[in-house]
Amino acid sequence: MYINIIEYLQQTVSNYPDKIAVIDGNRTITFSQLNIRSKQIGTALIKEIGEINVPIGVFLPKSLEAIIVDIAISYSGNCYMNLDIKNPTERLKNIIERISPKVIITDSNNKSNIQMFSENTKLLVFEDLKVIEEIDEVLLRKQIEKIIDLDPICIINTSGSTGTPKGAVLNHRSYIDYTQWAIRTFNFLHTEVLGVLSPIIFDHYNYEICLMMTVGCTLVLLDNQMATFPVRILESLVKNNVTYIFWVPSIMVNIANMYLLSRINLNKIRMVWFAGEVFPTKQFNYWRKHLPQAVFVNLYGPVETSVDCTYYIINRELRDDEPIPIGFPCRNTNILILNQHNMIAKTGEEGELCVRGTSLAMGYYNNPEKTQEVFIQNPLNHHYPELIYRTGDVVAKNDLGEIIFKGRKDTLIKHLGYRIELGEIEHVIVNKLKLVETACAIYNFAEKEINLFYASKVEYSVRDLKKKIGEFLPKYMVPTVFHQMEELPRNTNGKIDRLFLSKLINDEKS
Repeated sequence: MYINIIEYLQQTVSNYPDKIAVIDGNRTITFSQLNIRSKQIGTALIKEIGEINVPIGVFLPKSLEAIIVDIAISYSGNCYMNLDIKNPTERLKNIIERISPKVIITDSNNKSNIQMFSENTKLLVFEDLKVIEEIDEVLLRKQIEKIIDLDPICIINTSGSTGTPKGAVLNHRSYIDYTQWAIRTFNFLHTEVLGVLSPIIFDHYNYEICLMMTVGCTLVLLDNQMATFPVRILESLVKNNVTYIFWVPSIMVNIANMYLLSRINLNKIRMVWFAGEVFPTKQFNYWRKHLPQAVFVNLYGPVETSVDCTYYIINRELRDDEPIPIGFPCRNTNILILNQHNMIAKTGEEGELCVRGTSLAMGYYNNPEKTQEVFIQNPLNHHYPELIYRTGDVVAKNDLGEIIFKGRKDTLIKHLGYRIELGEIEHVIVNKLKLVETACAIYNFAEKEINLFYASKVEYSVRDLKKKIGEFLPKYMVPTVFHQMEELPRNTNGKIDRLFLSKLINDEKS
């Protein structure tokens, strides 16, 4: 087995040099062309940086250019960190200060939005790199030979309770392991065509690039703004003969609610994966009814487990009111469901889902405190060092041995496919913006809404609150429902009573 993702790409280029690797609107690129462009920029990065295993920021829209740059960074022996070009400036500032990337690569359209943070970071513009034609094969080979499978391939930023996102460090081995599991389990071939809807900052996106590099399949980049116009997404799938999608359920729910699959025939789709949040079974059943030829797979896993750690091939009928199981562990992954006594939970007993195996992230970049909180010694092993990751998710096994997701142990949620720390929303509103005296963000899982309870002597309109919060937080983190109170309820420990507020939301909706 190869030990870094570039070795897989080189094998794929040798096998399918003239095959289309990426379709981006009206633009295409073959594997040979992709490899050449990535090598050219990779050569330039080695000469510019002169180091290995350092983070390089990528401030580009989801595009052919972003894929070229991500692969070029891997060629240079370093790890890429994709940044959301729509992030508020404060969030970008926090990420860059925490990670301190050696270089940030952007384009002329986005340069002004990142330039203010590049005081201690070298800024490279893609248009300037584009004209570089030199490839130093000897230099590239020496750099690749230095990489071991535990070296980082990318950093993915996830929400943090202090207002500063945490940068999860993922390595080559973990992505290779997951990709190889997917290929063997679902028989992915070079003929596969992937409809890529995930944003550039998602772990799904990185996996799809790895799958392309490993088996030689084609990626069709779908504009994230298409989510507002689901018909355009489906038309693009048909136009490009897409055979495989891996999406967040939100857009799939919208498509089901609009009955679009009754109008557009997706008969080429053979594989449908979904992850990132709970898929309501009623809307799932609509998809399953209209794509009888497809295999449907529900996957589960936080960023810290390199895409996903459990999966469930849905091969039995599910009632509309029956939750879709998250299933069973992926290959080479061990799932521990620990009860409050740190013992393995019995069938039907709820416990925290914990993960052990090569899929685990290396930890959080420049953040040892947060790393030590969740990457801990396996409490079942007292004989030698063995780390597990505590997800904070509450699950239970049913009588069939299937894992069922029950909810969150703390305030970490998944909303619209994004992993969000509700404490970060509260921190920004109370401490950064100083809009209110106290605030508590509660997620309504049934309605998929972020609710904000707050105490304030000032009267705000919902519009004003959303506008002010949106200056610091991305759109998907801005609450949609607001509740002003004279004082937030407290429990016996003096803390804001989240359970009471949660029940209050449910009572309102019932």
